[in-house]
Amino acid sequence: MQDNQTRGTVRAIRDEPSRAKKALGPFERYLSLWVAACMVVGVLIGKALPGLTEGMRRLEFGEGSQINVPIAVLIWLMITPMMMKVDLASIRNVGRRPRGLFVTLFVNWLVKPFSMALIAWYFFRHVLAAWIAPAEADQYIAGAIILAAAPCTAMVFVWSYLTDGDPAYTLMQVSVNDLLMLLLFAPIVRFLVSGAASLEIPFHVLLYSVAIFIVVPLSIGVGLRSWFIRRRGAVWFTDTLLPRFAPVSMGALLATLVLIFAFQADNITSKSLHVFLIAIPILIQVYFNSSLTYGLMRLFRVRHAVAAPGALIGASNFFELAVATSIALFGPGSGAALATVVGVLIEVPVMLSVCSVCNRTRHWFPVVEGAG
Repeated sequence: MQDNQTRGTVRAIRDEPSRAKKALGPFERYLSLWVAACMVVGVLIGKALPGLTEGMRRLEFGEGSQINVPIAVLIWLMITPMMMKVDLASIRNVGRRPRGLFVTLFVNWLVKPFSMALIAWYFFRHVLAAWIAPAEADQYIAGAIILAAAPCTAMVFVWSYLTDGDPAYTLMQVSVNDLLMLLLFAPIVRFLVSGAASLEIPFHVLLYSVAIFIVVPLSIGVGLRSWFIRRRGAVWFTDTLLPRFAPVSMGALLATLVLIFAFQADNITSKSLHVFLIAIPILIQVYFNSSLTYGLMRLFRVRHAVAAPGALIGASNFFELAVATSIALFGPGSGAALATVVGVLIEVPVMLSVCSVCNRTRHWFPVVEGAG
């Protein structure tokens, strides 16, 4: 009798017709349009005010570092509020339900960057070779690898919300990924870019990028999180304070994009076809990794509230870090920077399509993890 009631409850949950329809906020919903607007404004500034653009491009942290000061400041403003969401205490719960986390980490660190290197190398070296010169191909391959080697941090919370993901588990996945980035991002990028793109990567610049764009904002974010929660409590921190930082992050992101497109003005106006071509391998990689993650989650009987966010983490990228790193390594006007910016341009529509698939296949997954 009890088993029948349990099965009935499971069916009722799976077939629930009254699930509230969730929607993105205006910024997230129209992010691609905001990026396109920033592209137009940035290109106009770059072409109309070349002296100002060049002056801003030359502002670096030390001669030859290639770490642009205005962009670094904007990146800090953008990333630090995201890092305030990282809860290191959540890592203590890893052992309770490890399947979903292990699948996510396997795809993010052992599949995603390597598959992107292979896909980018094949397309830019062979399939698209008629339109892309070898030197340009090296830059685009490097940018695609940098993009794939940085797992998503901030937007994953949006995608998790849209798929009814477990917010605590999503936070744990993001927290573990952020800590692993400290150790794995630099060596993976150097190894793959040197191999697939035949470009020499100065390791000290990569270490500077990790320190400036991960260690600094992560340290500040975790410190501020701990301080605010001690003073005002977790509910106030989550429901009141974090939303106040959203406009700061959004404004910093848009300003960063305007600067990047200003630095990229000549590339974009002379190579507009390349923007479309760069998107092709990135799209293939996104759908490949999201499908692989989602399939492995189903194979290991992980519940949907963990499987869907895991697939979305496997598909999306920490594009803020990728853009900053490509600029630090190759310069603001490089093809690598352009490739990472294309990732920003296609992020929202692609991820919304993955969310839609996850929501429509909810019935594939058990309500209780490991249930048969």
